[in-house]
Amino acid sequence: MKETRPFIGWKLAENFMTAVFEKYGVPKEDARICVDVLLESDRRGIESHGCNRFKPIYIDRIKEGILNPKTEYEIIKETPTTAVVDGHNGMGMVIGTKAMQLAVDKAKQYGMGMVAVRNSTHYGIAGYYATMCTKNNMVGITGTNARPSIAPTFGVENMLGTNPITFGLPTDEPFPFVLDCATSISQRGKIEFYARNGMDTPAGMVIGNDGKAVTDSAQILEDLNCGRAALTPLGGIGEELAGYKGYGYAAVVEILSAALQAGSFLKMLSGKDEEGNQIPYPLGHFFIAIDTEAFMGAESFKKTAGEILRQLRASKKAPGQERIFTAGEKEYEIWQFRKDKGVPVGEAVQKEFIKMRDELGLTQFTFPFE
Repeated sequence: MKETRPFIGWKLAENFMTAVFEKYGVPKEDARICVDVLLESDRRGIESHGCNRFKPIYIDRIKEGILNPKTEYEIIKETPTTAVVDGHNGMGMVIGTKAMQLAVDKAKQYGMGMVAVRNSTHYGIAGYYATMCTKNNMVGITGTNARPSIAPTFGVENMLGTNPITFGLPTDEPFPFVLDCATSISQRGKIEFYARNGMDTPAGMVIGNDGKAVTDSAQILEDLNCGRAALTPLGGIGEELAGYKGYGYAAVVEILSAALQAGSFLKMLSGKDEEGNQIPYPLGHFFIAIDTEAFMGAESFKKTAGEILRQLRASKKAPGQERIFTAGEKEYEIWQFRKDKGVPVGEAVQKEFIKMRDELGLTQFTFPFE
């Protein structure tokens, strides 16, 4: 599909978003980390977690007092290969970057490293942290819980988060294998994207209290917050297409994001106190780094991984299909298209950028869509 939205240059987007974060109290170095995570999502074409979420998920939450702009990163328990971190409701992208780096450092010394985090916040695109590992010839695994959104199979109450489980594997190709997926069919960010662009949510992604699929994107976002709707797990409603598998994977991520670190889970992540007042979402994450050199070596691993992927792409195609893809390939191609153009922004994001600039007096910034 041809891109019709205007582009903002990467440097302009980076500098503007960093300046906005700083205006709201995020230290400059932390602000740059946060922006890099957000823009990495747009670089890969995963727009549900990029500029689209800059204002509603981060800036608005800082303004509401439920996201601490100054991150207190505290290691509360540590062994040579593991650590537990308390993020004190600071910036999730900062916490996530530091936690995965700690796992990588441990893996370099001992072959494997794992860090569990509690009291964090939304950490952006999970694939960012897995790719920190692939850049070091390591296998990267990460997951996070989230505010309740998914209903258990045969249920209609939103209990589990969208709970992604993400893998990054180095290869001998120009791009790593990165599988970054929610354990629901879709996630809130995608539905927010549909709503912003006046699009219906495809049937089967969301279940109403009556057990039937709902598609009105704006109404879904409202209903998710008040318990009238829930996201469906991978496989969809009921057992016919194996929805219990997605439900099971979501439960695994929930447990690993809470039990290892004695953290919060399920309804504790609703963002409301008993009186209905807004409070932080004290999310949990886990980060695993595995050094391929501790096994048969990085070059051997990358060669085998690459050969597996090439054979998959070369396999027999379904009638009418031109290509078979492997995880990370489409994102790489989107980056090749966008790297010299910038990030495309829709009308809603354009309005948000202009409003934030004007309210904060950041008059040094001018956007190409004005």
